[in-house]
Amino acid sequence: MTTELLAVGFRNFIALNRVVAIVSAGSAPIQRLVREGKKKGTVVDITSGRRTKAAIFMDNGQIILAAITPETISGRVAAGAQEGVYARAGQEGEG
Repeated sequence: MTTELLAVGFRNFIALNRVVAIVSAGSAPIQRLVREGKKKGTVVDITSGRRTKAAIFMDNGQIILAAITPETISGRVAAGAQEGVYARAGQEGEG
């Protein structure tokens, strides 16, 4: 099984097959979930100190905070699917 990786900024990648939802981080319910996740230790902040624009919910309960918008992320997913440019982990020849 291969894992499709998606660039989400600042040389960070996420595994697409583990993503449950990509949402805007501005709404009060999402901010509440992020606060609760920080208390539990399930939040991964990959914003490099910039403003959080998207929260990415993973299937293992982790929440990833990104500095790019959900629209940008979905555009990258669509472009990668069209062109087949995703980095694939676990393919032959990779070490």
